[in-house]
Amino acid sequence: MKALLALLGLLWALGAGAAELRLRYTAPAPETADGWERQALPIGNGRVGAMLFGQPARERLQFNEITLWSGDDRQMGAYQPFGDLWVELDGGDAPVQDYERSLDLSDATHRVQYTQHGVRFTREAFASHPAGVIVLHLQADTPGRHSGRIRLGDRHGARLRAEAGVLRADGSLAGWVLPPEAGGQSGDTPSRNRLRYASRVAVQAQGGHLRVDGDSLVFEGCDALTLVLAAGTSYVADAARRFDSGRDPAPAVAARVAAALRQGLPALRSAHRRDIAALMGRVEIDLGPTDAARRALPTDQRLRAHTADGADPELEALYLQYGRYLLTASSRDALPANLQGLWNHSLTPPWNSDYHSNINLQMNYWLAGPAHLLALQEPLLRFIEAQRPMYRRAVRERAADARAHPGLQRPGITPWGERFRTVEESFLRADGQPVRGWTVRTETSPFGAMGYLWNKTGNAWYALHFWEHFAFGQDRAFLRQRAYPLMKEVCLFWLDHLKTLPDGRLVAPMGWSPEHGPQEDGVSYDQQILWALFDATARAAGLLRQDTAFARRLRETRDRLAGPRIGRWGQLLEWLDEKDDPVLDTPQDTHRHVSHLFAVYPGWQISPTRTPALAAAARTSLQARGDAGTGWSMAWKMAFWARLHDGARAHRMLRGLLATPGARAAEQAGRFSEANNAGGTYDNLLDAHPPFQIDGNFGAVAAFCEMLLQSHEDEITLLPALPPAWPDGRVRGLRARGALGVDLAWRGGQLQSVTLQAERAGPVQLRWGERRLQLRLAAGERRTLSPEQFSTAP
Repeated sequence: MKALLALLGLLWALGAGAAELRLRYTAPAPETADGWERQALPIGNGRVGAMLFGQPARERLQFNEITLWSGDDRQMGAYQPFGDLWVELDGGDAPVQDYERSLDLSDATHRVQYTQHGVRFTREAFASHPAGVIVLHLQADTPGRHSGRIRLGDRHGARLRAEAGVLRADGSLAGWVLPPEAGGQSGDTPSRNRLRYASRVAVQAQGGHLRVDGDSLVFEGCDALTLVLAAGTSYVADAARRFDSGRDPAPAVAARVAAALRQGLPALRSAHRRDIAALMGRVEIDLGPTDAARRALPTDQRLRAHTADGADPELEALYLQYGRYLLTASSRDALPANLQGLWNHSLTPPWNSDYHSNINLQMNYWLAGPAHLLALQEPLLRFIEAQRPMYRRAVRERAADARAHPGLQRPGITPWGERFRTVEESFLRADGQPVRGWTVRTETSPFGAMGYLWNKTGNAWYALHFWEHFAFGQDRAFLRQRAYPLMKEVCLFWLDHLKTLPDGRLVAPMGWSPEHGPQEDGVSYDQQILWALFDATARAAGLLRQDTAFARRLRETRDRLAGPRIGRWGQLLEWLDEKDDPVLDTPQDTHRHVSHLFAVYPGWQISPTRTPALAAAARTSLQARGDAGTGWSMAWKMAFWARLHDGARAHRMLRGLLATPGARAAEQAGRFSEANNAGGTYDNLLDAHPPFQIDGNFGAVAAFCEMLLQSHEDEITLLPALPPAWPDGRVRGLRARGALGVDLAWRGGQLQSVTLQAERAGPVQLRWGERRLQLRLAAGERRTLSPEQFSTAP
């Protein structure tokens, strides 16, 4: 009993230092392009999102709807900004005092408060998933102090109208071309895109007057204002309909606004908070206390201080919870989070704000399982399923072209800044027939269009997300009906497409280590992904007790794949054979992609315990690549170091991520050749590629989970990469494969307790350092274990 009380006391003490889940600033965000990505704060309900600036003179909601895309099934197009909602306040340019702007992750609410003319003004904004709307509420502690104008802005030629208490925008992308000021060229041909779109803003005023003035609403002498915004398009996830329902979205949008108004602000707020609490409340992170003086600083100042000394564990915990928040805001029941999640202000965003298949889209969802947000991966899975007909079409068309012009090698797209030409793939089997199945290029859109080079093992990487979804959730119906058929189809593609070397080894032909080096056979990235695909699919067949002969063939094929090899300076080879090149596969190669370490993470072919020599080679390669990089690159390196059980190096990568952009590269300026190795974090804690790319935020959370808990092998490893920077701490609500919840507490770098929550009955094997523990849990059982119950491994 005394031991139990001591443990409870320890947990209580640790809980007292838990980080406040709030980003806080003492100045508004500037209404500039830099201000949009560096200082504005995001809210979202998975479909509609907004960036808020918090200017006293006017509040701007730059909003998006995740399906508003230009382009069509042949032209890539780009993710588009939907519009702007401005609330302009009379007299707002006067000086203000006690200004604070914040984003509270615990209730997903943006707040602004300040004093002006002796009056305390407050605003709150949230994006409600239950209601499907964004809500903005303005009030003051003195009646009648709100006067001004509300208007909508659009950049695609929508018809803007104002009616009694309502702003309307209705438009279509039919005939739309990029305007010259955004880079459009005279004579540009419109795409076949006919997407219709609509938004509605309803305004309720307490006190005062509200009237129509042209396409705006004017409010005078109001005590408070409540605005409800909804938006939608005619997009539908159905290739047979060209991803367009053809229906006017306006009635559904108007209905959502009307339903929200009937609920009223208190009910909307309450339902929103319950929804967010059910997701954000699943995980608690305490990495130790931050000094009180540091804690009192606004978030942007804390970021700068952390850049200098790294002494802010509560900011690190906040940053990690922020990544979870961003997924709840950008991935619910529509399209998956893209390169910028849900948020975009540009007609021509970087890389089209698209779905990049060579790491970025996948990295967005690495955290879903371990960070207890598994259901939020559904948009990714549905996206892949919906796009498969278009991917099959692309493979068929390329195969038909190759058959019609035998022997003709069509040049592919030449990578920027590369010294290597490429050749388009034929997708023909040895017997001249097209391969079965489908694959993808690097750039993809929600209309099935693709661009840039083929990323052929992108299909296998996509398939592995279905496997991981099952591994964390253990839903056999999902495995049987959705995951296994898709995984099997991808395996059939590769069984048709693999090439046999003279020594009998199998290689993926004409592959490419993403964005780096030559196109050739047996690239390590391809080989490692295929090993994981065949391994996982054979295991899936075994669990389902079907396709026994096919599963045996997959295991045999897996074992014949050309596997990882160690090079002359102890590195893990990135290509099949050692390169005679001044940069490639040398200690001087500091490319941002580290694709030849896929087998370390998110794969499972290389392990410090099972394959120590290969793990050491991976470490040598990682060491040579360096710590600098783009934001997403640093997040991936953080995960690598965690899988290699090096907590200090993983935390060093977290420090590089949670720093002003370029700080890590500037530290080691003479070491790195890449100009874009300048990642970090902006003042609003969004990831800096640079520019803003959301994958680094998501990847960092996944890597953090790997530091504390790993379950990719046949056992669950506790605190495998705990850094010295977090000597005392606790985490509640992480998830392990096998549908197992895990809570951890540690002190002085040593495990104090682990609590397991089993959704399904079955055996569990735990490892902590060299100690192990085997047990069996009943379905629904919750059990707390102490380190004394572990035995030293033989």
